[in-house]
Amino acid sequence: MTHLFEPLKIREITFRNRIAVSPMCQYSSTDGYANDWHLVHLASRAVGGAAVVLTEAAAVEPRGRISPQDLGIWSDAHIDTLAKTVEIIHNLGSVAGIQLAHAGRKASTAKPSKGGKALDESQEGWRPVVSSSAIAFSKDSPVPEALTLVGIQQVIDAFVEAAKRSLQAGFKVIEIHAAHGYLLHQFLSPLANHRTDNYGGSFENRTRLLREVVQGVREVWPQTNPLWVRVSATDWVEKGWDIEQSIALSSKLKYLGVDLIDCSSGGIIPGINIPVKPSYQTNFAERIRKEANIYTGAVGLITSPEQADQIIRTGAADVVLLGRELLRNPYWPHLAAKQLGHEKLWPVQYDRAWV
Repeated sequence: MTHLFEPLKIREITFRNRIAVSPMCQYSSTDGYANDWHLVHLASRAVGGAAVVLTEAAAVEPRGRISPQDLGIWSDAHIDTLAKTVEIIHNLGSVAGIQLAHAGRKASTAKPSKGGKALDESQEGWRPVVSSSAIAFSKDSPVPEALTLVGIQQVIDAFVEAAKRSLQAGFKVIEIHAAHGYLLHQFLSPLANHRTDNYGGSFENRTRLLREVVQGVREVWPQTNPLWVRVSATDWVEKGWDIEQSIALSSKLKYLGVDLIDCSSGGIIPGINIPVKPSYQTNFAERIRKEANIYTGAVGLITSPEQADQIIRTGAADVVLLGRELLRNPYWPHLAAKQLGHEKLWPVQYDRAWV
């Protein structure tokens, strides 16, 4: 039976176990550049034994940042500082991945430690922010500009160029961020997308932008390397995006060369009462895995080794992505291996900690 510490091969990349570091914004960049914080933060999780270390959301355009302090990959100048971190992650036995993102109408906000409110140009913010339609995220958010067809193509091109830079930096996995109410999700969800052209209305039209981004990225991303997509499997709102649409989308994405669906939820509108509890999103990963016949990742309040192992053993998902638990304890995979009776993962420098 497959278990948490069984290796997983996707295309030509082998992951040493089924544990991935979920993308977590650090709000620590200046002009999009990775720095010593990112190196230490990400490398620590590789030392900790995770198989995949994903960066936080890296903006493909300056206007696609959530905050002025977001990581970026919209310029060739961003490659070198990322490459240093990637090299270290790989030398430590993990696989380095990058999440490519565009915040859309949720851009130009203060980082959470500064309140997270919308910023204008006098506060390091920018205008315009863009979206599928001219509908603000909240009453306190700016009304975005609806992207024109030319603007949509610019977004596609930005993702493709970011994928090329990711390859130059040495990443082996790309995850396209189409969840949590950010730009690609804003096209998927009828709650944010009121367009009447070929990018709005029907399921086929609302999924068009994501499919075109995936096609563009897959063309420049080596066939040997995995391509993941993070989705919000449901908006948790009637008449919004839902699990049935996520299953149908995942089938289309598999055909286009996507290897794994990272199954999260929510984020398209504020104030939704989400029934949060341990493993509360795992059933989405299980349904997409079985009904779309594609690898999936489970995320959401996964904290104990037994819980993570059960998700893999029961076939609910192929990978578990941990966020806050790995912030609290970067060495969680080592401790989980010991607790579950598997061979130690500690680097030799830490051998004394194993006894």
